[in-house]
Amino acid sequence: MGGLRKSEKKKQSVDLSIKATWLGISKMYNLLGADYDISHSIGFVLLNIDPVDGTPATKIAPLMGMEARSLTRMLKSFEEKGLITRIPDKTDKRKVIIKLTEFGQTKREMSKQTVKVFLRRVEEKVTEDELGVFFHVIDMINEVVKDPKGQMFDEIRENLKGFGITEENLSK
Repeated sequence: MGGLRKSEKKKQSVDLSIKATWLGISKMYNLLGADYDISHSIGFVLLNIDPVDGTPATKIAPLMGMEARSLTRMLKSFEEKGLITRIPDKTDKRKVIIKLTEFGQTKREMSKQTVKVFLRRVEEKVTEDELGVFFHVIDMINEVVKDPKGQMFDEIRENLKGFGITEENLSK
């Protein structure tokens, strides 16, 4: 990367590439689902609900990497749209099982078919070996981001000190 201009280096940033790709995928799913009144986020949640047994509400947010509060609002909206029902657990009344309604099952199937077509299209362009490398790299990147306040945070602090930036002079 030594001979690249600053703007070209930015284009090759791992985080920017991942974010730009994710935004593109999200936009594509939203565009494909618009005629069916289904968004990317709706489809994503529906795909994480077991179509037969339902899924405990407390399990859905972690599956998706979401905050429980955000999911709570989303589930309320899903209930109002007739996509899900909340069923108290028979043995533990504190637990709530989220079950798809027939309408929710239909929307889930639409989402599932859209994902399948997208994955097939990717597989037409990318070899199995390339996908293996991709998933390996993504797993390694996920290892890096798991502990942002650990060693990486210390390294960032040290780098910032070189620019005269410390926590003490930022709080003034």
